Amino acid sequence: HITSKTKAIVPVHLYGQSSDMEGIMDLAKEFGLYVIEDNAQAIGAKYTFSDGTVKSTGTIGHIGTTSFFPSKNLGCYGDGGAMFTNDDEIAKNLKMIANHGQEVKYYHKVTGCNSRLDSIQAAILNIKLNHLDSYSFSRNKMAKNYDENFSEIPELTIPKRQYNSTHVFHQYTLKIIPELRNSLIDFLKENNIPVMIYYPVPLDEQKAYAGQAIIPNSLENTKLLCKEVLSLPIHTEMDSETLQTIINGVKSFYKK
Repeated sequence: HITSKTKAIVPVHLYGQSSDMEGIMDLAKEFGLYVIEDNAQAIGAKYTFSDGTVKSTGTIGHIGTTSFFPSKNLGCYGDGGAMFTNDDEIAKNLKMIANHGQEVKYYHKVTGCNSRLDSIQAAILNIKLNHLDSYSFSRNKMAKNYDENFSEIPELTIPKRQYNSTHVFHQYTLKIIPELRNSLIDFLKENNIPVMIYYPVPLDEQKAYAGQAIIPNSLENTKLLCKEVLSLPIHTEMDSETLQTIINGVKSFYKK
């Protein structure tokens, strides 16, 4: 499905672990394409190549992007984001586009946007960045607790860990038997346990892309997953009492 119009591949490191970056980078090199990593959910994750090389997600492709939205693994106190690159020319262009298309104030080389990070948010992130590994450790500790309690429930499938990627658990996402998912959601909400479906509608079915998306096949797995997935609360500051309340809620549903 690569054509003469194809310019880049945009892999998404979903829920907190890496896409198959070795295969993607090999494909991009073969066809002369750029790779732009969507690293909004996996900052801090490590990917291991077949030769043993280890790189952080967001630093493997030509450009990496991330989000600093408060709920993200490295969050500020408002909206924000960043782009990463090791290419000086790309970096120069990215800075220019994010700053009204100008390198020198009031001299615009291209049509850009106003996408600069607020200084107060940058100051917060400069401090929080030093604690990123501890945030990942905390999320993994909670995920392990979830795993131990849910792995023996046959109606649930716990998150799979990729052999060549660490996981930073932006989301802890289970697979639920579709016929039971809505009942489980209702039960948990009745017990004041918030849950979320990431993502309820496949991209090709979104109205914004109606008639535009070129779909290579029926996307049966995508459609099935949209009916199965359910994410439980997980964040760096969650205390053990809250975690146990969520675990007890899920387990009690399956004991009914």
